[in-house]
Amino acid sequence: MDRFIIEGGYPLQGTVTPSGNKNAALPILAATLLTDQEVVIRNLPQIKDVETMVEILAHLGVEIHKLGDKELALRARNVRSTEIDPQLTRSIRASILLSGPLLARCGGISLPPPGGDVIGRRRVDTHLVALRSLGAQIDVGSRYEMRTTGLVGREIFLDEASVTATENALMAACLAKGTTIIRNAASEPHVQDLARFLNRLGGKISGLGSNALVVEGVDRLHGGEYEIEPDHIEVGSFIACAAITGGELLIKNGQPEHLKMILLVFRRLGIEVEIRGNDLFVPHHGSLKLVADAHGAIPKIDDAPWPGFPADLMSVAIVVATQAEGTVLFFEKLYESRMFFVDKLIAMGARLILCDPHRVVVVGPARLHGQVMESPDIRAGMALVVASLCAEGQSVIKNIGQIDRGYERIDEKLRAIGARIERVEDQ
Repeated sequence: MDRFIIEGGYPLQGTVTPSGNKNAALPILAATLLTDQEVVIRNLPQIKDVETMVEILAHLGVEIHKLGDKELALRARNVRSTEIDPQLTRSIRASILLSGPLLARCGGISLPPPGGDVIGRRRVDTHLVALRSLGAQIDVGSRYEMRTTGLVGREIFLDEASVTATENALMAACLAKGTTIIRNAASEPHVQDLARFLNRLGGKISGLGSNALVVEGVDRLHGGEYEIEPDHIEVGSFIACAAITGGELLIKNGQPEHLKMILLVFRRLGIEVEIRGNDLFVPHHGSLKLVADAHGAIPKIDDAPWPGFPADLMSVAIVVATQAEGTVLFFEKLYESRMFFVDKLIAMGARLILCDPHRVVVVGPARLHGQVMESPDIRAGMALVVASLCAEGQSVIKNIGQIDRGYERIDEKLRAIGARIERVEDQ
């Protein structure tokens, strides 16, 4: 397994461009199953999860042609199988996104339990409720056996604002008969990206950006071309890297309209970001200082469904807080194991208390020093990279395949803006 070796203490300088949104790319790839016509997708991030999803699609019979480094042409002319190989789904949570398209297009799917990061229990119940509402019969055992004689639109109220369940319902509803209304729907940028893609192929989805999506079912979708939007989580990670290393960074095409809560939270952590049209500029910061609540009360940062602060940036925000003067409480509401990575920050010298699986108190600033660590999941792995960039001495991060699943050539991008980071292959 490859590892990163990072020498901390070097400010990041220059210009960086974020990759396409991982969490948009995966459902959009799955949605190509909804049409027998060719679909061209641009700005695909070159990451392991995308490679795995493409491999699954090829196994199902999708014709795939590489047009460029970040561009594929896909045509699901004939879907030869609806049984998903468990070996291919073991490492990817997004395999569950095949359910909606294959039910709508082929009338069934046999899906092994999806894999992915171990960050706590990750329910599939919301998916089952949504798909059953549209007319799917589902047997839950060692696999999810789903079938239908025809999907029919109806009003669905999701029991949680699940991103992937919303996406599955959107994809299935596109080819269902009649009108589907999805209430308590997720509205993250990647959900909007998927809806725009489906509309580009002839879908009829309205309410984008809200928690009430209306889908008018159509008989068929046609081919088309689509470019995936930049990854706002990667943008947030670059903002953190620049600020805590005392650098200056221009982030091209950062899509500021998707960053309102992210920038608000970073401002509370002492980071100011300039918006320059569609770009973002992180100026040189001296010492970071937390902004206390009224009357000097300790501030609280928590994650929430969009437009709240994204759970996928909580780990990075915690690292930023270790470098800011003041005390802050982080409350991670979605995953009961995501906070456990902070023991690695404690070993680096961070002053924090893990109160329970969901809450951590951080007291900053702390002088971090290099450690040998292992990446437990995608987002915690990136947080350890951020921490290593500002730590004294050398850090080694193992199991970086986890980071590669979500961040495209992150070592090359960081090296181009001044980071001392090397990828080393273990023998």
